[in-house]
Amino acid sequence: MLAPARALVVLNARSGTGCTQERADELRELFAKEQLSAEIVLADSGDAMLEAVDSARHDGYGLVVAGGGDGTQSAVASRLAGTSLVQGVLPLGTLNHFAKDLGIPLKIEDAIRTLATGRELQVDVGEVNGRTFINNSSLGLYPEIVRERELQQMHLGKSKWRALASAALHATQRRVGMAVRIESAEDQQVRRTPFVFIGNNRYIMEGLSIGAREALDRGELALYMGKRRGRLALVQLALRALTKTLDQADDFEMLTGPAFLVDTAGERIRVATDGEVCMMDSPLHYRIRPRALRVMVPAPEPEAR
Repeated sequence: MLAPARALVVLNARSGTGCTQERADELRELFAKEQLSAEIVLADSGDAMLEAVDSARHDGYGLVVAGGGDGTQSAVASRLAGTSLVQGVLPLGTLNHFAKDLGIPLKIEDAIRTLATGRELQVDVGEVNGRTFINNSSLGLYPEIVRERELQQMHLGKSKWRALASAALHATQRRVGMAVRIESAEDQQVRRTPFVFIGNNRYIMEGLSIGAREALDRGELALYMGKRRGRLALVQLALRALTKTLDQADDFEMLTGPAFLVDTAGERIRVATDGEVCMMDSPLHYRIRPRALRVMVPAPEPEAR
């Protein structure tokens, strides 16, 4: 199915690459070159972004394009999942994991051309306690690192990457490891682990493609738990991740399934969903929503004769 000719483009003014009115005007011209009529909204807050997406559902748009990083893509997807509207992806963030896993070009001109000439694909989304995620959710070490990074950026004025390195060091100096009870349709088990990572479909956890997914439409969650708890072990794990020498069998325990219940010791726990951190009630109820989101992806290459 080809993209609708009329699109609402919601730009996150706070995205990693920055979106200004001048940038919005440039994008409007690029859309026009691809014969796409684009109404561009420059949103300076999460509420403004979601209001624009909600209005698209009532104003006859068939394509809603999210301009920003993974947090922006996730927020827009939370409104479009389960509807007939199609999500377009403009990778204007820092990491753009969702775009990469969908095979969407990172060059903006090519990404817009994909919106005009691509095809519609139905992909899965994950959900935890009613909150949608398109990439992953986690608890334990990672949300603590993100929280500490944000505090250092806010109060000490550090750059994102300097704050991240400092936050990771700070987090691993504390006592690491938490007790969790994992329930699935098959069984339940209790573990002590530094983190629990739940992916929307399976992640590649070793080799040169670490952190990528081969497919987003297999209808399953993949839950990973770190096996090693000591500070030195976590530093070694981080180094192996950076050097792409992780070994899934040695470093992680993995479970797959359509749903998990994750219970923790406290009544409330800090949870990350697509890089955004919030407090949630425990136990955490995870589920997959198979093929709930329609997205535009590149058309397949023609077969060679």
